[in-house]
Amino acid sequence: MTYRRRTIVPPYLLRRLADSDESGVAAVAQHTLLTDQSLRDGRVAQPLVAGDRRSVVSVGEAAPRREISTADNTERLPGTVIRREGDAATGDLATDEAYDGFGATWELFHDAYGRDSIDGAGMLLPGTVHYGRSYDNAFWDGERMVFGDGDGQIFGRFTASLEVIGHELTHGVTERTAGLIYSGQPGALNEHISDVFGSLVKQRHLGQDAAAADWLIGADLLLPGVDGVALRSMIAPGTAYDDPRLGKDPQPDHMDRFVTTADDNGGVHINSGIPNRAFVLAAQAIGGQAWVGAGQVWYDVLTGRQLAARADFARFAALTIEAARVRFGDDSREHSAVADGWKQVGVSAASTEPEPVPPRATDADLLLRRTGGVTGVVRERRTSLDALPPSDAKKWNSLLSSNALVDVATGHPVRDGFCYRVACEALSVDVTVAEQALTKSQRHLFQRTLLDENT
Repeated sequence: MTYRRRTIVPPYLLRRLADSDESGVAAVAQHTLLTDQSLRDGRVAQPLVAGDRRSVVSVGEAAPRREISTADNTERLPGTVIRREGDAATGDLATDEAYDGFGATWELFHDAYGRDSIDGAGMLLPGTVHYGRSYDNAFWDGERMVFGDGDGQIFGRFTASLEVIGHELTHGVTERTAGLIYSGQPGALNEHISDVFGSLVKQRHLGQDAAAADWLIGADLLLPGVDGVALRSMIAPGTAYDDPRLGKDPQPDHMDRFVTTADDNGGVHINSGIPNRAFVLAAQAIGGQAWVGAGQVWYDVLTGRQLAARADFARFAALTIEAARVRFGDDSREHSAVADGWKQVGVSAASTEPEPVPPRATDADLLLRRTGGVTGVVRERRTSLDALPPSDAKKWNSLLSSNALVDVATGHPVRDGFCYRVACEALSVDVTVAEQALTKSQRHLFQRTLLDENT
C-alpha cells in the first residue's frame, strides 16, 4: 500500500498563480505544480501499518523524537540531518521553527489525548526544510514533512505557520486511524480533521481559548501585498482571501453551497469549509479550551472503530454527536453544542447504527472519460459494471473498492498525455488520473472499457 502526498496549498491555487501575468510568480507556481505531480507519481511506500484503529495510550517516559534535515534548496529527500532531538537551536529559522512546531504538535496529541506521536507508539518525527528553490508548498508524504521556502512574493517560508505543521502531521494520524480516503466528502473530512488539530496545536501553544483563537489556517504564509489573511478561515469559510493573483477563496460555509467538482480530488480543500465551521461553532458554544471539549470529541471519533474510510459528512456528524453524548452526557452543553453546530451548516446527521454493507461495485454505474493527447479527442463511456465481461467487472470491483486510483490521482491534465476521469457515485469515487500513472494492466482495462463498447 502507498500513501498519497498531502499538500497544504491546493492545486487550484497554484494553477491560478501559474496563469499570473507576473512571470516570477507564474514560473514558481508552474514548477511547484510539476514537482508536486512528479512526487505524486513517485509514491512513498507505507512504512507502518495504516488504518490501525486502536487509540494507543503512551506508557512510561514518552517524549518526542525529532529529526530535522535540510535539502539545501535541492529536491533530494531526505536531505542532510542538521538538528536532532535535544540539540541546541541552529539559528536557521526554518530548521528551528520546524523543530519547535513538531514539538508543539507532539505535545497536543500526547498531553491532551495520551497519544505518543503520530502512530501512538513513539514514531520518529522527521522533517526536511529548504526543499527546492522557492518551492510554494509544504507536504506530508507518509513518513516525513517537507517544507518549501516560498516564492518571496505570495508565500513566505512554510515553517512560519504552526497550524500548517500541525495540519500536515495530523494527516499521518488520520492515515493510521480512520484511513479516510482522499476524495469527495471523505477527503474533505480528511482535510477538515487536519485543519481542526492544526488549529488546536496553535491554540494550545498560545494558551488561547475558543473565543480568542483566530481559527485561520496558514495565517503566517501570505506576504504583505496579498489581499488575504490565510489559506482558509475555519470560522468564516470563503473569506480568507480575495486577491487578483490568488482569486477568491472558494470555500462554502453551508451544505446549500456545497461545491460539486472533479477538481481537487472532488473538492477536498474546498468543501472542508463546511465541517470546519461546524467545529468552530460547537467549540465556541462549549467555551473554554477547544482541545478539551470539541477537540476531545473529534479525537474520540477519529480513533474509534466506527468511522469508515468512506464516511460522508452526515455520518461523521452523527458519530461526533454520539461521541459527545457518551463522553459528556445527554443533557450536556457539549452534546447540544455539537448537534447545533452541524445543524447550523446544514448537515443532517445520519444514523449511528452500524453502516450497511456498501453496494457491490458490479451493481454500480461507472463513468470513464478520456481527455488530452496530441489530438485532443475526448472519449466517454457510461455503463453499469454488470454490463462488462465478468473478468473486467471483477477488476473494476477491486480497483474502485481500494485507494489505488486515489493514490495516483491528479487535478490537472498532463501536456500531450491522456487523462482519465473515473467516477462511481455509489462508492464515492471521482478522480482524474494521468495515463502514465496507471499500471500496464490498468491501462489495458481502461482502454478495453472505453473503446470496446460491444464487449
